[in-house]
Amino acid sequence: MPLPVPRPLKPMLARAASRIPDSASLLFEPKWDGFRCIVFRDGDELTLQSRSLKPLNRYFPEVVAELARTLPPQVVLDGELVVGVEGRLDFDALTERIHPAASRIALLSEATPARFVAFDVLAIGERSLLDEPTSTRRDALTGLAESGLRRTPATTDPETARHWFALFEGAGLDGVVGKPLEEPYQPGKRAMTKYKHSRTADCVVAGLRWHADTEPGEAVGSLLLGLHDEDGVLHHVGVVGAFPATRRRELAAELAPLRTDGPHPWLGEAVVEGQRLPGGVNRWRPNEQPWIPLRPERVVEVGYENTEGGHPSRLRHTARFVRWRPDRTPGSCDYAQLDQPARYDLDAVFHGEVKRTR
Repeated sequence: MPLPVPRPLKPMLARAASRIPDSASLLFEPKWDGFRCIVFRDGDELTLQSRSLKPLNRYFPEVVAELARTLPPQVVLDGELVVGVEGRLDFDALTERIHPAASRIALLSEATPARFVAFDVLAIGERSLLDEPTSTRRDALTGLAESGLRRTPATTDPETARHWFALFEGAGLDGVVGKPLEEPYQPGKRAMTKYKHSRTADCVVAGLRWHADTEPGEAVGSLLLGLHDEDGVLHHVGVVGAFPATRRRELAAELAPLRTDGPHPWLGEAVVEGQRLPGGVNRWRPNEQPWIPLRPERVVEVGYENTEGGHPSRLRHTARFVRWRPDRTPGSCDYAQLDQPARYDLDAVFHGEVKRTR
């Protein structure tokens, strides 16, 4: 008996919003910081599908084994793959699982096992739930959780959602998602709303990369950002980009006087052990990425959502330009300005509990 929903299936997506509304028509859930995953269980066949419609089974064998034990014979679920380390979600540990070596995956599956958190059910047995409202799908998910499936907390109370937004960040979560209670599941459509954490930081501009569609020197593609640690070492923490075409060309001329071939904190003898540097080779980038050094004299305020990478950390995604800060000195741009949320127990999040760890 084939599953009643098509494979592969694009997940339902979310559009961004700034504030959690006072609405009784939304189901609010924590926004997990992991890999989106749709699970297809059809008898002995179980498939983990990524957001980009690719199979994930080989990278998460422990998840496949757990779901094979807990799921009914025919079911389709939407959810997130996450890894917790010391009571907090660890996105770096999760990305390490996408590795070509089976031996490495096997080692990590035991050292830092992943978990699947379900937040929607799309089919059970011969019944497709795609056209059912969110409220009906949530009831079905609650029934499945009785067999041991890990289910995300949910609430229709905006005040509870706002409390979760602030509290659960301490366990590494990314914000809150709102789903219309009476709407069906809409594959590939931005039918949900996400409310994510956003902050600003003042960073040193210590380099740039040219825009890929222009000749070198004509237009800036991105600015390389730095922050000082407690020892005064300048670490590369990310980039700010997405400038309009006209502004890219203006920046190329504006920053030209800062281009340097002289001493630079990210080059030569100035580099120290453990320092984060731009352009290096990693498992995602097999070749060094060229960049242009600038004298670290200018400060920019940028918007960011979260950080990753332990200590020293870096900004997770491309930062958003806010404004130049001529009133700030480069030496004052340090890690101490980055917000650190109060720690919160990850296991408590799974149960929707509100308790703070000491």
